[in-house]
Amino acid sequence: MEISKVYIKKGHEKRLFFGHHWIFSNELTHIPQLEPGSLVEVFNDQSRSFGFGFFNPSSLISVRLLFTAEAPDKSLFVTRIQSALNYREKLFHGSKVYRLIFGESDFLPGLIIDRYGDYLALQSLSAGIERNLPQIVEALLEVMPDIKGIYAKNISNLRLMEGLELGEYLLYGTMPEENIVDEEGIKLSISLEGGQKTGYYLDQRINRKFIRELSDGLRVLDCYTNQGGFALNASLGGAEEVTAVDTSQPALDKAALNSKINSFGNITLVNADVADYLEKSIGENKEWDLIILDPPAFAKNRKKIPVAKAGYGKINRLAMKLIPSGGFLASSSCSQQIDENDFLEIIHKEASKQGKQLRLVFRGLQSPCHPILTAMPETKYLKFFVHQII
Repeated sequence: MEISKVYIKKGHEKRLFFGHHWIFSNELTHIPQLEPGSLVEVFNDQSRSFGFGFFNPSSLISVRLLFTAEAPDKSLFVTRIQSALNYREKLFHGSKVYRLIFGESDFLPGLIIDRYGDYLALQSLSAGIERNLPQIVEALLEVMPDIKGIYAKNISNLRLMEGLELGEYLLYGTMPEENIVDEEGIKLSISLEGGQKTGYYLDQRINRKFIRELSDGLRVLDCYTNQGGFALNASLGGAEEVTAVDTSQPALDKAALNSKINSFGNITLVNADVADYLEKSIGENKEWDLIILDPPAFAKNRKKIPVAKAGYGKINRLAMKLIPSGGFLASSSCSQQIDENDFLEIIHKEASKQGKQLRLVFRGLQSPCHPILTAMPETKYLKFFVHQII
């Protein structure tokens, strides 16, 4: 099979020398008319090869490099999946709940796979991965022969930017209606069919453990609780009482089920808009010793940054009015477009406006099963700060 060649404009290869995976359409000398997901070899103006990559003529990211000097086949997927699995098994010592593949950070650009026991949730976010899905499934089963089912959760709008359709379907095996797994001592009911994202927010794993350690004897408010992740950990950690708020009734129903199967009797679930609930609680003179803010991404792109900053400012401002001196505010942002220092500044400014001082007691990131590739700042997105109000 003849593999097409593409050439980078002079002066545009610096990022690639440092290990960045993406080549944008305006960095190529020409855009060949190839099928999305086709394999190409990349060269600079001096005919130095950067190896092979997946090409998409209709995407802003024209090439996603694979960092291999040989044309990839199933053996490449086997090797990289095995490496990813070895790393997670070293991290989590027997646990079967983690992000198995985190795209570029595992040198499989555009592939996301989460593991829930013997079942996998897969997201294909690039045309190259989509084109190679049969080989990827074969490679997964070769590395992990005990897997009982693989479910495609191709519902991310990032697929639209690649010219791919949205949908979800079974790739292999069977998929139970309910799959009970254990994350750090908490039982979770995970339903992949029809659920959000890839089943659960595994990126907050380490941060949830810190909240568990902090919660003993405290009154806790978990905002944007989704399926109850932080609320469940607060309850296990010995919280006096836990209130969990979300606008999604299906998510709250799942949180109620998770609370029940763990025999947690001190979690109150509230269906409400978080900002509205916080404002109402201020009017009712309520207080919590620990408030957790874990909203969905407020900034999906750079155009949304000003609106996102205002949104983060508002919910942090309202939350601080409900926390007495000595209490704690845990505030998170999963917006990749919001810089960590900018997010920290938003929180500090809101405290200053209220004449409050903050003491930073914990600074978290995404779970290490979502490793950050230092050459690609795009792989670093989650910010998590816990401050004590003094």
